[in-house]
Amino acid sequence: MSVHLTDLQLAIVRVLWTRGATTVVEVQEALMPERPLAHTTVATLLSRLEKRGVISRAIIGRQFHYRAEVSEPDVRRSMVGELTDMLFAGRPAALISHLIAEQEIRPGDLDEVKQLIAAAERRVAPNGR
Repeated sequence: MSVHLTDLQLAIVRVLWTRGATTVVEVQEALMPERPLAHTTVATLLSRLEKRGVISRAIIGRQFHYRAEVSEPDVRRSMVGELTDMLFAGRPAALISHLIAEQEIRPGDLDEVKQLIAAAERRVAPNGR
């Protein structure tokens, strides 16, 4: 499933990933104070995400409770894949090169990348060499 979320949609889904089944009011409160949204705005956004199959809702008591139907790794994979296709002609190496050249590298970042590359090389090496 290809999932593309706006910044605001992603913030809402992150609330659901963190809290599990959540009401509109709880989502609204979790977004505060960085995103002061009206109750109706949050409800509309949740409804649109539900129509896309990104989240689902169930009635518990007298309120709708929403939960994520997509995992964070699946959303990340989909959105990074789209970004790689759109900006780097589908070439992960070009994306990685860009990140290394254009982003601030913190101590330990390059060592972590080297370990990830080594692990990937072991996975794709013929006959487990």
